[in-house]
Formats: sequence, C-alpha cells, structure tokens
Amino acid sequence: MPPPLPPLRPIPIKERISVVFIEKGEVDVIDGAFVVVDVTGVRTQIPVGGVACVMLEPGTRVSHRAAALAARVGTLLVWVGEAGVRLYSAGQPGGARSDRLLYQARLALDETLRLKVVRKMYAMRFGEAPPERRSVEQLRGIEGARVRRSYQLLAQKFGVRWEGRDYNPESWDASDLPNRCLSAATACLYGVAEAAVLAAGYAPAVGFIHTGKPLSFVYDVADVYKLETVIPVAFRIAADKPLNPERAVRMGCRDVFRQTRLLERIIPDIEEMLAAAEVPRPTAPDDAVGPAFPDPKGLGDDGHRG
Repeated sequence: MPPPLPPLRPIPIKERISVVFIEKGEVDVIDGAFVVVDVTGVRTQIPVGGVACVMLEPGTRVSHRAAALAARVGTLLVWVGEAGVRLYSAGQPGGARSDRLLYQARLALDETLRLKVVRKMYAMRFGEAPPERRSVEQLRGIEGARVRRSYQLLAQKFGVRWEGRDYNPESWDASDLPNRCLSAATACLYGVAEAAVLAAGYAPAVGFIHTGKPLSFVYDVADVYKLETVIPVAFRIAADKPLNPERAVRMGCRDVFRQTRLLERIIPDIEEMLAAAEVPRPTAPDDAVGPAFPDPKGLGDDGHRG
C-alpha cells in the first residue's frame, strides 16, 4: 500500500500567480481538485494552491469543500461585483498574529511612529524622500496632487480624454471608460494586496494613511504600487477601447504583476514600511500561555493558518 499523501500546506505568496477571476459557474472540489463547472457541465481545474487571490463574480456558487480547500492552502476568496468593482465579502485564509497585530497597532497609534511609516510609504511610492517637517495630512495633500498630475500625464501619453477621477460606487456603469478601467485595475491590486497583508500576519483594517474602513491598510499598501503597475495599464486599455475593457484590464494587470515581480516584493516591502518606525516588535509576557498544540512550521507565510 503506497504511503499517504502529505497534508496540504500553503506555499509563499511570492511563488504564486496573482489573481484569477471566476464568473457564472459552480466551484467545487472534485477528485481532490478545485474545479469550476459551467452550465454545460464543462469542468475547469483551478490550481488554487498556486493562486494568491480568487475573485468570485456574480453567478458563482461555492461549495463548503471548495471554501475549506482554499482556506487550507492559504488562498484568499473574494466575492466581488461585476468586473470586480465591488467588494462584498472575503474569506480569510490567514490573519493577524498577535505579535504583529500589537506591533502594527502600536505604530498606528503613536503619531511620531505613524509619521515615520507614512514617510517611508511616500518614499517607496515616488522614489524620493518626502519634504521635511510635514504632517501626515500635508503629505497626503502633496501625494494627492502628484497622483492627479500623473493621471493627466498618462492620459496625454496614451491619447485618452481625461476629465478627472469620477465614479459612483452605486452605479459603476455610469462612469466613462477611463474611470471604469481604473476601477477594475485597482480592484485587482486591492485583492492581491489584501492577500499579502493577511499572509504576512497583519490586520487589513489598521491603516496609517487611510483609516475607518475594513481595508485601510490594504489601501495604504496598494497605493505604493499603483502608479508603477495598474494605473498605466488602465489608461493603455482605455486608449485601445476593447469590446470587453474589464477583461482586458484583468489580463493586463496579471501581466504587469508578473513583469514587476510584485508578489515577490510585496511582503518584504510591508516589513520595510513598518520597520521605518525603528521600534522592535513586542514580545509575549512571561506569564502568557502558549498554544497547547503548536502547528508545525510550514512553507507558507507567517500569517497562513495551514
């Protein structure tokens, strides 16, 4: 009798492909594989353990076994609206470890430490140190002006008519083509960023620039890469005016994530952002009770549960 297969374990985010979209199909586990079955009965296997984030669009049904398998291998399931521009819910294959959550919260609550982290995010986003003696609010204003100018320059470069960032979350189809492409592109980046934040063991809600939303830290992290990755893709697709711009944006985002090696960089970059505060992570109290049954160390990232 052959030996049993080893238990499933998450693999690091850096070794995965970025994102897969699924719509109008039933997601289940068949013969041990993560499978999408369409209305005609055609089965498509998804290498779920090698994907950072699976976006589930309208018309998708997910079985309990499929959700359990995705959680076991550390793949984030995100239920989104059409074209991925609304976030309804997300499965959580990883999550905040107590030491990292306390560390993150300490940095966010101390204004001096928070400013150091924000300055590091600014430097990583624009490739230069931010102006000295500026508050978080002032840096946010400078950053916003630079981003708006970048939008204008990219619109000119690709020959796209640009009237500013304008969209209504309740009516995405009312937006013009460039804004729809931007919304679809940023949704892809947010999914990947959330998967990385969870895999690293941090809390998506504890942000430094953004605050008050469940994904505040995700937005902080994603903003570091927007101008380098998805924003140029969105304007290029808008200039081409394809019949299905959302699908073209997804394909373009997957390509640029691979070209920029985003999944290899994002978790080390998160650690670098927080390390800018120059304070050590807290250690557990001497009288704290450790886990009764510690999990064996796997190949996955620190936030993975498997």
